[in-house]
Amino acid sequence: MRFAAVLNQDGGTLRTIDIQAFADQLHQTLEAAGHSVQIEIVAGRDIAAALEKAIAKRSVDVVLAGGGDGTISTAASLLMNKKKALAILPAGTMNLFARGLGIPQTLEGALKSFADGEVIAVDMASANGQPFVHQFSIGMHAKMVQLREKMEFGSRLGKMQASARAAWAAINNPPALKVSLIIGKTEIVTRTTGIGISNNLFGEGHLPYADDPAGGVLGIYVSVARRRHHLAKLLLDMLRGRWRQSAHVEVHQADKAVLKIHSSVKKVRAVMDGELIRLQRETTIEIHPGALNVLVPARGVSAKAA
Repeated sequence: MRFAAVLNQDGGTLRTIDIQAFADQLHQTLEAAGHSVQIEIVAGRDIAAALEKAIAKRSVDVVLAGGGDGTISTAASLLMNKKKALAILPAGTMNLFARGLGIPQTLEGALKSFADGEVIAVDMASANGQPFVHQFSIGMHAKMVQLREKMEFGSRLGKMQASARAAWAAINNPPALKVSLIIGKTEIVTRTTGIGISNNLFGEGHLPYADDPAGGVLGIYVSVARRRHHLAKLLLDMLRGRWRQSAHVEVHQADKAVLKIHSSVKKVRAVMDGELIRLQRETTIEIHPGALNVLVPARGVSAKAA
C-alpha cells in the first residue's frame, strides 16, 4: 500500500519524543513490509492543511495520522465517505476510538500493526452535520473540559491529573440543563447533569469505547444523578464500563436523536471528540454506517468477525 503520513509534532505523546527518529522508524518499518510512505511533520496549527494535502494525492491509499484526539478526529472527518483509508497512530491521552478498533496503544506497536494490516469500513456520527468518531456530550463532561483547559500540564500524566481535578470540581458544582431529547417517536423532557451520545454503544467492563465500531447505532447516555456522591459513583461506573448496571444513567440507542436546550443560559458548550464547541439550541445527531475506511491489525479484523 501507498501511505502518506502526517505527524503532529505538538500532538499528544509525539511532542515528548524524538519525532524525526520515530519518522525514520516509521519509514523503515513500512518499506520493509513492501509499502511506500511519504512523511510530513507539521505543527499543530498546520495539521488540517497537511491532511487535506495528503488526502488529495491520487497516489495515496492510506493516510496515516499521528497525534492526539483532535488530530485523529480531523483526519477522520476529512476522510469520511472517501475511498482512502485512515491509519491511526494513537498518541493521545485515552485513544478511545483507536482502542475500539483494536489498534495497539504504543506507537511502536501501532506502527508494526500497519505493516500487515487490513482495511475495514466503520461508522461515523455527526452533530448538525459536523462529523465525530467517538462522542458528543453536554453538561458535566463539557464543564470538566472547560475547567481543565484553565490548568497547566505538559505531559500525558499531567493531563490525566488535571482531568481528575477538573472532574472533582465539576462534581462539587454540577451543571443542570433543562433539555428535551427526541429518540424515534419518544420525547424525553428532563433536567440533566449530562448527556453523552457515542458513535456506537460503549462496551461493558472497560473504558468507554465501542466494542463494535460498525454496529450502526448511536449510544445515548442520560445522567439522572443529582447529588455529589451519585455523580462521583457515576464517574467511577463510567471508567469501569458499568453503564448498564448504573442506577444513575439511562441508556438508549437509535440511529438518530434530536437534542433541544431549554435552559436560559446564553452560552452552552458541548464536547465533541474531546474538543469544546459552541452548542446550538437544537442539535441533530446521526449515525453514518460504514462511512470511514480504517486500517486495523489483521488479527483484530478476525477477532471482530468471530
